[in-house]
Amino acid sequence: MRPEASANDVSDRTRSDVMTPKTGVSSVRQLKKQESRAPESGGGSVCPPWGGGRSVLEGAFGLLRAVERAGEAGLSRLASECGLPKTTAYRLLEQLVGLGAVERCGGSYRVGPGMFLLGQGWQPHPGLRSVAREPVRRLVGATGVTVGISVLWEGQTLVLNWAPGEANDVLGSLQNGVTWPWFTAAGKVLVAAAHPALPLGPMPGSWRQESAEIRERGVAFDREEVVEGVCCVAAPLYGASGTPVASLCVLADPSHNLERLADVAQRTSRAISAGLCGRLGHRRPVGSGRGPGPAKPR
Repeated sequence: MRPEASANDVSDRTRSDVMTPKTGVSSVRQLKKQESRAPESGGGSVCPPWGGGRSVLEGAFGLLRAVERAGEAGLSRLASECGLPKTTAYRLLEQLVGLGAVERCGGSYRVGPGMFLLGQGWQPHPGLRSVAREPVRRLVGATGVTVGISVLWEGQTLVLNWAPGEANDVLGSLQNGVTWPWFTAAGKVLVAAAHPALPLGPMPGSWRQESAEIRERGVAFDREEVVEGVCCVAAPLYGASGTPVASLCVLADPSHNLERLADVAQRTSRAISAGLCGRLGHRRPVGSGRGPGPAKPR
């Protein structure tokens, strides 16, 4: 504790600046080596080619993704990556500039503030941010640890929001919108309840048993499996349909008692889930965990 290539690039830069991942520890951790990398910018078209009935809207979104991947790029590069004629790319980019989705920077383009404002409003369930705000604040105050809310997005763990603890040095400078592998604690607790056809690639042989334990216990653990010196425990957040819509993740250093953190994380997740369902005492689905009772050591 990667969406399209742009977020891969962001998460790669962020993780390389603040952490040293562990490798060769378990079959789950070895999956990191199998993650596919996004195409490098400038190495040919990375967008579907223009034509074949492709709409103007698809061309505009293709340019937005190319701009986000590059961080900042000129017209020729963006047109080439998206397989667009330069005149078409220029027209679309200027329209996006007018809407605030893209902004000019000298002779280049970069993502504009309009996209940031739109992105801040996205959430996987209506009211999630407002419902979670106070329970998360109380959890951080009671434990002093960092708390995050995440979702699964394109087979990766997408962090929606971080609430830093007293000692916010576990992962350095945490950023919202960064993606991690699905096998973080926050991702595992959601994958365990997800449809079997979820596109995650080859699963480790131990996952079947581990996912069953996660469903039974209602929490997932990461004991320095992804980042050395960082432990996590995560619990699912349920919507009115009775299925997880996000996960609550608590980050701490190895000196913390994860079993104790698991109990308080589950209590907080139940409070948030009750708020999402619009009524207290919402009954979670069978097999969604036993709640904060005596914990079996893992």
